[in-house]
Amino acid sequence: MTLAAIFGLAGPRLSLEEAAFFRDVQPWGFILFGRNVESPDQVRALTSALRSTVGRADAPILIDQEGGRVQRLRPPNWPAYPTGETYRKLRGGGLAAPDFAWLGGRLIAADLADLGINVDCAPVADVPVGGAHDVIGDRAFAHDAATVASLARAMAEGLMAGGVLPIIKHIPGHGRAGADSHKTLPVVKAPLADLEASDFAAFRDLADLPLAMTAHVVFSAVDPDQPATTSPTVIEHIVRKSIGFDGLLMSDDLSMEALSGDMRDRAKASLAAGCDVVLHCNGSMDEMTKVAAATGGLEGRAAARAKAALTAVPTILAPFDQAAGRARLDLALADLAA
Repeated sequence: MTLAAIFGLAGPRLSLEEAAFFRDVQPWGFILFGRNVESPDQVRALTSALRSTVGRADAPILIDQEGGRVQRLRPPNWPAYPTGETYRKLRGGGLAAPDFAWLGGRLIAADLADLGINVDCAPVADVPVGGAHDVIGDRAFAHDAATVASLARAMAEGLMAGGVLPIIKHIPGHGRAGADSHKTLPVVKAPLADLEASDFAAFRDLADLPLAMTAHVVFSAVDPDQPATTSPTVIEHIVRKSIGFDGLLMSDDLSMEALSGDMRDRAKASLAAGCDVVLHCNGSMDEMTKVAAATGGLEGRAAARAKAALTAVPTILAPFDQAAGRARLDLALADLAA
């Protein structure tokens, strides 16, 4: 049985305790952070070890590689990528902003696939507003839903063209949050009409994509008591119906301070609300054990969504000149800076 969970790990190598735990509970996937990364060869060995431990060659291995301040793979071993906001400004060589967003996604996919990483926690499809907390900030492509959706789709399609699954985040929107959900629970009091016209609209245009991550944000106009991650009302009426997203829905990190209760409570509440899979990132064995105890198997509609996600990328990739693509992106960035 595959557990409806994604887990992190403590360091750059799989410990005996972690290997035994993952072998026993069989999580659907894993997520890597900077603490898990030393060199290309080390990451390749780690992704191979993780898949061997659960006995699934296609087990999802995630990483946050957006570009800008959120990228776990960094120079000198990996190239730097621009912020989401920067892509909106790029032009040159007959290419427009969506072409460069696609190119960025395709280049990131090449980096990740080389390491055995097959899921990127990108693109960000949040629509920031003035006065919001900068936890999103320049990670967003723009301040209007249409541009955000256009560039997010381009990046997602670039990732998929390179064999890597994108995760749109943070559904149904983190752009209005006045606080960082890593540290506290944001409450958005905007009227429903405003949310539908902007925040939710960006995700509505991306609803056919295979994976999405929730926002730990309260939307008072929809459910004043629970953040989206643990709100059956938000997930059923907004994410699934209004936005129309029918792909695999995962929680944002359960260990973020926006959520309340112990890890068992958080996992149970997220799954009961309608998340298909829960995400736990910090690698704490004590916390992961509690999450696993509260999480059932990936089955029914959730299992079907998971299977569909894993088959959403091509098995045979179109030819791609990575060096030429990187040179083109770098030239556009240099022109922008000039």
